[in-house]
Amino acid sequence: MSLDAFELHGRNALVTGSHRGLGAAIAVALAKAGANVGCHGRDRKPGPSCEEIRAAGRKTFYFSGDLAHSKICSGLVEEAITEFGSIDILVNNAGMIRRAPAAEYPTEFWDELIAVNLTAVFRLSQLAGRHMLQRGSGGKILNIASLLSFQGGILVPAYAAAKGDGAQLTKALANEWASKGINVNAIAPGYMATDNTAALRNDPVRNRQILERIPAGRWGDSNDLAGAAVFLCAPASDYVHGHVLVVDGGWLAR
Repeated sequence: MSLDAFELHGRNALVTGSHRGLGAAIAVALAKAGANVGCHGRDRKPGPSCEEIRAAGRKTFYFSGDLAHSKICSGLVEEAITEFGSIDILVNNAGMIRRAPAAEYPTEFWDELIAVNLTAVFRLSQLAGRHMLQRGSGGKILNIASLLSFQGGILVPAYAAAKGDGAQLTKALANEWASKGINVNAIAPGYMATDNTAALRNDPVRNRQILERIPAGRWGDSNDLAGAAVFLCAPASDYVHGHVLVVDGGWLAR
């Protein structure tokens, strides 16, 4: 296999939640591999990822909106098709977390997290998948799952439920679309140094407990996902379907 199998020249990608953090790193990595990359976030103004994509010589745009609303999902896909002409790669990265004891977990937390972390993933995959099927040229859909796709976590019932279902959704879509040349896979990041984990990293006891279990001995960095994301969006992974690739510094192997 040549290195060309990892190149994305001529591909058009859309990465949700790419204003900063994991999504921004993935968006920039896809651009450096050759893809045009549309970015999305809840902030009104674009983050540095768009500038880095342009610096790599690729086209980009920024779309702001809350994916809990179905109209934002459809608007985002329509914007990508309008700007680029097609969607060849969709990365469902946008997500959020709310912590509270299960017995007191607010209904509004549950509804919000399921809407953003699960329903929006299905809706965006459905819309992009429909577009890919109509074009007949295949495509790549990459979902960002979590270690809590496999474990239950603590104080995060809605997040764990959504991420567990997201892994199953990845497999379900792969079963339907693999024969059509559409690869649907997921990455399950381990403990990453992002906004979502700030509370854990700022808790001396939990931070120590987590680091003691990670064989790599450190929190993950957003760039640790770059290679895995490029692989699962590139021709090199054309025979990989319905897989959840764990990038966790060895956490699950412990």
